[in-house]
Amino acid sequence: MNVLVVEPGYAPYEKEINGLEEMQGVVGGLITAIYPYEEQVAVVCNDEGILLQMDFNRSMPGGYGGVFGPFFICGLSEDNFDTLPPELMQRFKKEFAKAEILLGFKGNDAVTIKVDPKQRSPEEQRRKPRRPERC
Repeated sequence: MNVLVVEPGYAPYEKEINGLEEMQGVVGGLITAIYPYEEQVAVVCNDEGILLQMDFNRSMPGGYGGVFGPFFICGLSEDNFDTLPPELMQRFKKEFAKAEILLGFKGNDAVTIKVDPKQRSPEEQRRKPRRPERC
């Protein structure tokens, strides 16, 4: 399935991933999905991002606060994750175009500064991410 990968500090990019192992590779460990948008999309992130002390990535609407560590956005079929439709790919590329630096939280809302992101080369985008070491 074709998804949008968003890493802390970097511009989002499209990536083809298939199967649970590749999903876990993208997020660096156990996956969990959140649903902060009305559209049929999931934000799939590391279930232990904060516990693993992953870097803050981006803020999320709907009382979700923010995501720590890399995540990807995919479409949803009736009972599974699916390819992100092209119009939603463009929407979320724009929404997550700027990287964010976390300043703090006000209730469940992340307080951030948006900054210009770094760019991953096509070679870096294709490589398989390593799983983080546990302390």
